[in-house]
Amino acid sequence: MILIRVDKETLVFQLAKREKLLLLEVLRDYPQVPPTHWVVSKSTGLPDPATSQRLLDEALAEQRVENKRQLRTLVNDPHRWTQEHQHWLLRLSQAELEWMLQILNDIRVGSWVPLGSPEEWSEMIPEKASRLWVMELAGAFQMAFLHAMERPAG
Repeated sequence: MILIRVDKETLVFQLAKREKLLLLEVLRDYPQVPPTHWVVSKSTGLPDPATSQRLLDEALAEQRVENKRQLRTLVNDPHRWTQEHQHWLLRLSQAELEWMLQILNDIRVGSWVPLGSPEEWSEMIPEKASRLWVMELAGAFQMAFLHAMERPAG
């Protein structure tokens, strides 16, 4: 995905077909951060921590519902997406881009929390998971070499 144009109010990104599919697949995972992850305060100085936490939980739930609605609208908006040859153009305003970053951050952090929020990947990657990465990387290199073989020499 590359930024190809910035107009007065719009940023235009170019995505390969696969990038668009991957982006849409990732966005389907919103929200990911468990509601229990957000705590009003770790300090015991709040006058009514239970009520404060309940209010925070309700506000976050409402925000997630609204974000999901806006996300469906954005993903399904035919004026936002334009297909050109072998790629797609995605138009976002600056505010939508910042919002999209928040959505993606929720997905990223929400995927990190169940892993135990490790500081170092080496702390949590079991042997089988690291083998999976090696398998996928080997496949990617194979595809690149196969693609190169299909091109005529010269």
